[in-house]
Amino acid sequence: MKELTSLGLRTEGARVLVLDQTRLPDAEVWLDGSDPWAMVEHIQRLSVRGAPLLGVAAALSLAAYAEKGASRAELDKACAALRAARPTAVNLSWAMDQMRAVLLAGGDLSQKAEALFEEDAHFCERMADHGAALVGQGEGILTHCNTGGLVTAGIGTALGVIRRAHAQGKNVHVFVDETRPLLQGARLTTWELARLGIPHTLITDGMAASVLAQGKVQRVLVGADRIASNGDFANKVGTYALAILARHHGIPFHPVAPWSTVDVACASGKDIPIEERAAAEVRGYRDTRWAPAQVPVYNPAFDVTPVTLIESLVLDRGVFTRTALAKGLSSLAVRGGSPA
Repeated sequence: MKELTSLGLRTEGARVLVLDQTRLPDAEVWLDGSDPWAMVEHIQRLSVRGAPLLGVAAALSLAAYAEKGASRAELDKACAALRAARPTAVNLSWAMDQMRAVLLAGGDLSQKAEALFEEDAHFCERMADHGAALVGQGEGILTHCNTGGLVTAGIGTALGVIRRAHAQGKNVHVFVDETRPLLQGARLTTWELARLGIPHTLITDGMAASVLAQGKVQRVLVGADRIASNGDFANKVGTYALAILARHHGIPFHPVAPWSTVDVACASGKDIPIEERAAAEVRGYRDTRWAPAQVPVYNPAFDVTPVTLIESLVLDRGVFTRTALAKGLSSLAVRGGSPA
């Protein structure tokens, strides 16, 4: 396998390494995910996360397993385990289905995995170009969760747009939701923004309404883990509330994602499976607990935002307004489609 490098994923010979996102921002620790069973564990414990990166990391892990001489039966089993590691982000199943097709055809898994990595990086560049064209000079931008280089093979989705707007000299300022319960905004997005030198301010999730009301924000950019054919989409829990707040305050709200996040077989948000995670994630964080040990908890990792709250959807294929989305994303299933 050739050498590949992104912020959160790299290959070294036959090894696939992921940056342990649970250790950020305090320590940069790389984990070996060359074995698919190890990669499944890394995915489930969120050491590697973000819809696009999940698919790419899983594909590279499967390819590394093949290079080590795994049998067809072993590869089939590993592919199924990786595909099922997390249910909501469709990029994971999308990538594994492509890898399985290559396996069935007797093709080169390493070549396919490398192509998925490079394709994702290219998608990021196109999303950045399309999205940055929407951003005005001096805008305040609110974002939720983490959508940068840690979740893709390239510069990111929503954060990639922000990065491109910053590089264009638009003097943006980013308001970062801390993103409960696992604090991906506070731990990861601020870490990325600081590395990039982009001005930013961390806020708690509950402060978003006040920040919008005070006129500090002119645009909301978020990522997506699965986009239904009608434009409804799942993202980190709390996104739906932000969309409602943005609509109330007349602020444009844009999900940003690659085509691999679109599930044309999913008719609407009602059909998107929502992962529910461990209660301990809500009762506390790491070694600190702030709630009673046995308090009942409801912990969906994602929520669904209806297309009616979207100003436009930014894909690598272009920017799609609510009007265009009403015609359905399934019409774009053939690569090369453009906004209607």
